[in-house]
Amino acid sequence: MTSHSSSTPSSGLTYRDSGVDIEAGEALIDAIRPAAKATDRPGTMGGLGGFGALFDLKAAGFKDPVLVSCTDGVGTKLTLAIDTNLHETVGIDLVAMCVNDLIVQGAEPLFFLDYFATGRLSVDSAAKVVRGIAQGCEQSGCALVGGETAEMPGMYADGHYDLAGFSVGAAERGALLPANISEGDALIALPSSGIHSNGFSLVRRIVADAHLAWTDPAAFAPGKTLGEALLAPTRLYVHPVLNLHRAGLLHAAAHITGGGLPGNLPRILPNGLDAVIDAEWPVLPVFNWLARTGNVANEEMLRVFNCSVGMVLVTHKPEETLAALKDMGEEATLIGHIAKAADSSAKPGLRMTACPDFHAA
Repeated sequence: MTSHSSSTPSSGLTYRDSGVDIEAGEALIDAIRPAAKATDRPGTMGGLGGFGALFDLKAAGFKDPVLVSCTDGVGTKLTLAIDTNLHETVGIDLVAMCVNDLIVQGAEPLFFLDYFATGRLSVDSAAKVVRGIAQGCEQSGCALVGGETAEMPGMYADGHYDLAGFSVGAAERGALLPANISEGDALIALPSSGIHSNGFSLVRRIVADAHLAWTDPAAFAPGKTLGEALLAPTRLYVHPVLNLHRAGLLHAAAHITGGGLPGNLPRILPNGLDAVIDAEWPVLPVFNWLARTGNVANEEMLRVFNCSVGMVLVTHKPEETLAALKDMGEEATLIGHIAKAADSSAKPGLRMTACPDFHAA
């Protein structure tokens, strides 16, 4: 074995020379540590920096829990965040896409981990993203217990990054959803905050074909640029859904993501039952703008976007449920009911006898 003289400076190739900055990764952890700490909740053990995250279900108050896990991303909405240099809210999207799927199973979100991959780490933009993740976790009562930052030069263009989220929740064994859905149950819609995190490949095509820039004024959102308005973060439905579930008012809930109402509402139903939508609901201006600007048919709008319905609740007590939602400050709309299918063994379906006209002025 040979040794180098301490007086001779090293001139060998370094990891930084290949595009990976270990110090930047450490600086990011330091930058986000306070935001992650703010998400601590009963059951959290340890903090950032370990090889794994620990969580104590007993300390969280569970007696006979079933774990529920979800993973998701933000999709090509990230391209919009990158193009506009607006990184503050896509972390909220990431959390929402995961925890909104947990709650429809009747599960309380417990903890969250993120995966952030980029070509060359920008501590500033990455910290903004992770602070958004922490904000979403805090609003959901969910602890940000860890994650992974991967710097991979050559895999991503300069300034580009990708996100994945992983959330774990729990429900007492007898409290899982869906449960006991039956003919006559009511369908109640909770409004979305916008496009959420699905359909952005079509959104970007519409904007490109219309020769618009992200910095142009948003015709559907006065005072905002097009980029700012389209980046409105996904709504978090944790508190209203879990409050209704704990009150015994829910038989099921459906998170309306990619595939819209036709692709998501039947997923929660047993064979032999259909969801019938027989009333219209208020439509956010962004969806009218997309339909008209892109000449997108109503059927395609419903198949791609949430079209202003972010969550559908199935309940046997619609009046009590609507009153409870009003007390929580929620605006909700009774949009339909559960009906028997023509064939008792048929796969669940969706019948729509009423639908907004997204091309209406």
